Amino acid sequence: MALSLVSLLGASPTGAADDGPAAPTNLAGTAAAGQVSLTWSASPGGPVAGYNVYRDSTMSGPSAVMVGAGDIAGCGSLGDEATALLLDAVAGTVVALGDNAYEDGSAADFANCYEPSWGRHKARTRPAVGNHEYHSPNASPYFDYFGSAAGEVGKGYYSYELGTWHVVVLNSNCWIVSCAAGSAQEQWLRADLAASPAQCTVAYWHHPRFSSGAEHGSDASVDPFWTALYEANADVVLNGHDHIYERFGPQTPAAAADPIRGIRQFNVGTGGKSQYNVGVIKDNSEVRETRTFGVLRLDLRPGAFDWRFLSEAGSTFTDNGSGACHDANGSVARTGPLNGTPLTTPEYIDASVVPGTEYHYVVTAVDSAGRESPPSALATVTVGASLPPTFARDTFGRTVINGFGSTSPGGSYSLS
Repeated sequence: MALSLVSLLGASPTGAADDGPAAPTNLAGTAAAGQVSLTWSASPGGPVAGYNVYRDSTMSGPSAVMVGAGDIAGCGSLGDEATALLLDAVAGTVVALGDNAYEDGSAADFANCYEPSWGRHKARTRPAVGNHEYHSPNASPYFDYFGSAAGEVGKGYYSYELGTWHVVVLNSNCWIVSCAAGSAQEQWLRADLAASPAQCTVAYWHHPRFSSGAEHGSDASVDPFWTALYEANADVVLNGHDHIYERFGPQTPAAAADPIRGIRQFNVGTGGKSQYNVGVIKDNSEVRETRTFGVLRLDLRPGAFDWRFLSEAGSTFTDNGSGACHDANGSVARTGPLNGTPLTTPEYIDASVVPGTEYHYVVTAVDSAGRESPPSALATVTVGASLPPTFARDTFGRTVINGFGSTSPGGSYSLS
């Protein structure tokens, strides 16, 4: 049976949690000399007869950078100037996550407050519309200022490609452009996701489904967005609205922790306007910061992503990490585990790797009845590109290539 890594991750374990082996832990891999060495900790639950190793390689293609925040520019604040300086040092696509020009998203607000700071990055900005933009009728100055980069006038939702990633921008002002299941926007979202061949998807809009912010908090009206994205195996969501930074662990639309298929959400309302406090901490909230303006940088790699919060000058706060995408569209499906028979020791060497390729691995435990545990956490390993051959002369005047083998002067090459 052909079994891809994602189909394994999305499958239920063969045995139930109380009558089969537990998933192995602490899977780690290192690449050297054209192979990957894997080790892990023995499965802690139930009798284990052996282990299986599964692997997917990610799609090839270019990496891309996305950087930005929401709740940005007010003429009475210098915070947007501080965050614009951060943008100056980062090449890539700028995302403005809504409430971009205070107080009313008027033409004057964009010209006098936004343009002198973030406006110098307008040519590479893909914005989302916030509630303050709708203080002006139909958010017309927003659409006028950003032009075609903001999507179709009046809708405020659109999509684009960035590197190998699919990017979806939504309008969370649901009382103006409906977000409900079955609405034009939600049906467009589902069709857009279904039509995308991309392995990885990031979506952003203004109002967060989940937030520990004391000022606004979670907004259930955007649950249809989350449901559609989760069902399509999307990977990352970015929001603003609460003027804090917050990172959530991967979770379902119902706020259940889900390290296998869950979406990781970042609230980045730190663009410069003002700062709010944290209230009741929501489930799965991992990091919160309330006293720093800054921007979130995402390095969107084929099959994976890295995040780093960049703080304004003078701040020491930072947050960084990495994640892998859910969908294996375009990856290499394997037939069964890499190993022929279950491994009896918690180690494995994969010698079938290709230089310059990133691989994702998981390990399962198998008991004597053939019941297989849930998979371990992913281990991501990048195999370095092959080096060009090196040539040297040994003491007999023969040519040594890559440290071994030789030819006599003028002779043909042979392995020794």
